[in-house]
Amino acid sequence: MTVAGRSGSEVRRSADRAVTTSRGIRSRHSFSFGAHYDPADVGFGLLLVHNDDEVQPGSGYDQHRHRDVEIVTWVVDGRLRHRHARGADRVLGPASVQRLHAGAGVVHAEVNAGAGPLRLVQVWLPSTRPDAPPSYEARDLAGALATGPSVVAASGLARDAHGPGVRLVHPGAALHVVRPEGPVRLPRAPLLHVYVVRGHVVLDRVGLLAEGDAVRIAGVGVRRLRPAGEAEVLVWEMHSQPDRPAAGRDRRELGLPGGGTLALR
Repeated sequence: MTVAGRSGSEVRRSADRAVTTSRGIRSRHSFSFGAHYDPADVGFGLLLVHNDDEVQPGSGYDQHRHRDVEIVTWVVDGRLRHRHARGADRVLGPASVQRLHAGAGVVHAEVNAGAGPLRLVQVWLPSTRPDAPPSYEARDLAGALATGPSVVAASGLARDAHGPGVRLVHPGAALHVVRPEGPVRLPRAPLLHVYVVRGHVVLDRVGLLAEGDAVRIAGVGVRRLRPAGEAEVLVWEMHSQPDRPAAGRDRRELGLPGGGTLALR
């Protein structure tokens, strides 16, 4: 977890990510998750979990419970079917985003609804309203991405209230999806997390980044991203961070590693 007051950037290469494989699922973890636990790497800023999953046809995550977290999922390839106990049943295609605020508790399932592999990137944020009823929202952003190099896919910031993406309950974070055609200036924020979904890019003061590479940036001013061929990048902009890991809740209670249980998705 990032400590307030630190500055600089840290590169995490794809080859260094922990990997979990089971039942037609291959999940690559940016932070501690499941059986992979490193007490020095339990998140960054508001990001508690950051997983890049490939799910084979007929596989997925059967019904399971969450509470006290806000879960944001970006569909890279394939078709994701999401169901939860309050009746929502959606199938999302590539360039779609969904947000599930678990609040006081929700049971849901996520499965591959297509004939080919499903790839998604999923992030968990701490809930700022842990006792609220659960809520869900999803958007197809393929059209928005066709009109420019970047789009705000999810945000709790007031400036994005009328944007094309989903609204986060957490007021201190925003997710940008970037498909750079030329130099793109990253948002200015105390904390940034840059993740290369596919292709190659060059980041100021870091250099070449490949698919699966990530950079954690704290308080270092303006940075620009340049494409090195066709690429897609996810950038989390964060203006706050939890007072302690898992937003003040014991990690066991959230099902996160370090609490004595395996995390469920």
